[in-house]
Amino acid sequence: MNSNDANYSPLRDVAQSPEATARYLADVQRVLLDIGKNLETLSIETQVHLRDTHVEGDRWYHARLRAMPVERALGNVLKNLKNLTEGLEKSAYKRRAHDEAVVNTAKERKEKELEKQRKKNPPVLQAAPNPPQQGAQQNSGYSGPTSIYDLGKRESA
Repeated sequence: MNSNDANYSPLRDVAQSPEATARYLADVQRVLLDIGKNLETLSIETQVHLRDTHVEGDRWYHARLRAMPVERALGNVLKNLKNLTEGLEKSAYKRRAHDEAVVNTAKERKEKELEKQRKKNPPVLQAAPNPPQQGAQQNSGYSGPTSIYDLGKRESA
């Protein structure tokens, strides 16, 4: 693509390739994880500072109660950041699975079409072999009579 084109979008090329999408999402995830580390440090330092801030006449738990909304807000940000990074990883896998499904769809459709053709035109069954003649000697092995009624003139054991 040409960067002078009015419809040019750098992410269009990335979106068209699952490998490029995975690389891009991994880079974004790496940046977000770095930001997450900084936010965790900020959260701990904020907690320490806010809980040490006492006003005259406070009881021992007042500073902690005042700090709780701020700590909860930072905790929610960290939780959302964790969910975001997990979602990025999951979307990269889903993108690859989509391309594999597209490739496999053509194969599956061909197989279904062959199966339909096979059901419409079943293969011709071959006729059973002719039974042995009366005068021919029968083999007493596995291909012998299958019940006592097929013994004919032979005696049972």
